[in-house]
Amino acid sequence: MSTAPSKNWFDQGGAAYARFRPEYPPTLAAFLSSVAPTRRLAVDVGCGNGQLTTQLADHFDQVLGLDPSADQLANAVAHPRVEYRQSAAEQLQAEPGSAGLITAAQAAHWFDLPRFYEEVRRVAAPGAVVSLLSYGVLALDGARDRALDGRIQRFYADEVGRYWPAERRLVDAGYASIDFPFDERPGPALEIRKPWTLDEMLGYVSTWSAIRSAREAGQEALLHRFAAEFTEMWGDPTTRREVRWPINMRLGTV
Repeated sequence: MSTAPSKNWFDQGGAAYARFRPEYPPTLAAFLSSVAPTRRLAVDVGCGNGQLTTQLADHFDQVLGLDPSADQLANAVAHPRVEYRQSAAEQLQAEPGSAGLITAAQAAHWFDLPRFYEEVRRVAAPGAVVSLLSYGVLALDGARDRALDGRIQRFYADEVGRYWPAERRLVDAGYASIDFPFDERPGPALEIRKPWTLDEMLGYVSTWSAIRSAREAGQEALLHRFAAEFTEMWGDPTTRREVRWPINMRLGTV
């Protein structure tokens, strides 16, 4: 019979978010900078710990990383061209007409979108580009990992499914159903790929908002049962398995 691992994967806080959230491929920031009318300033809204923010800084003179969470910003990655500010999406701390690019990565489902869009129009430079980005449910790649993939899909949808906030449906749909009142254009097909160990995989799962809600509902046993079963299925914890997430993009000109 499986027993729960001694490590508590589900009690790691903002540092875990910074450590385990998958980074976007460099091609994403390169593409976004290529369609911006100016590279003087990019504003990354809901920046979290700065995963996309710092990548944009390789292409822009300055990047503002804005997030309402002090805990996220405390774990943000420093970069000489990045300034982080604690700021709500509905009241952006950026100068009018200053930004050639406004991004929101894995964050727009939390926003009051009409108010956010008003702020986008206020801070946008002429012809600025706005992009709402999300990545979908992870998948383990390859035929040998089908059982593991099926196990984590069941955990995501069925076991902690009821603990996801309602906004999560917008992410699962790739933001396809949200209002996007800009001159829209297609973006490239991109995905995140990571060769992860068991520690990295379970560390990432620990950052899900549904995990926090399940813990608050007293469902620790459910979480530890999954971790124990998944650990047993994985085998050698140092084995690296290919994990991928599709990147979804709404892209438009302000």
